[in-house]
Parts: sequence; C-alpha cells; structure tokens
Amino acid sequence: MSSRRSRSRPSGSSRISEDQINELVSKLQQLLPEIQTRRSDKTSAAKILQETCNYIRSLHKEVDGLSERLSELLETSDTTQAALIRSLLMQ
Repeated sequence: MSSRRSRSRPSGSSRISEDQINELVSKLQQLLPEIQTRRSDKTSAAKILQETCNYIRSLHKEVDGLSERLSELLETSDTTQAALIRSLLMQ
C-alpha cells in the first residue's frame, strides 16, 4: 500500500475517494462518442481523460466555426432577417 493511501484522513475531508473518481471517469466514458464506439471495458482512466480533453477542444473549434459562419450570415442578411436571427439567439 502506498504511503499516500495509508495516511489517515480527517473525517471532514473534502477529498474525493478513489471510488468516486472511478465513477466519474465511467460517466465521462459514456459521454465520449469516440470511446462509445469502441466499447472496451479496459480503457484506462488516463486515456478517458485525454479523450475528454480532445473532445472538449473539438467542441470549442466547432463552436468557433459556427460562430464565424453565423457572423458572416448576419453581415450578409438584410436588417430584418438579422434582427430576427439575433432575437432568436437571445431566447
């Protein structure tokens, strides 16, 4: 047993348990489309966390691309259409 695990923790500790970490990693695994298609029960927590980071980065890029396309659309739309689109986005 590692010295880190053998140390006693205060009862009011806000540390997260290993079981809680495993449960959260499992939930992340279910959310990742890349890992869902593989459906391997032996995917490491490190791999799941790395895939999560990659997925979040790809979502950010997608949002940036969509925002850019929307801006271009608003610039080329007439005033009435642009106002309508803006009001829909604000809802």
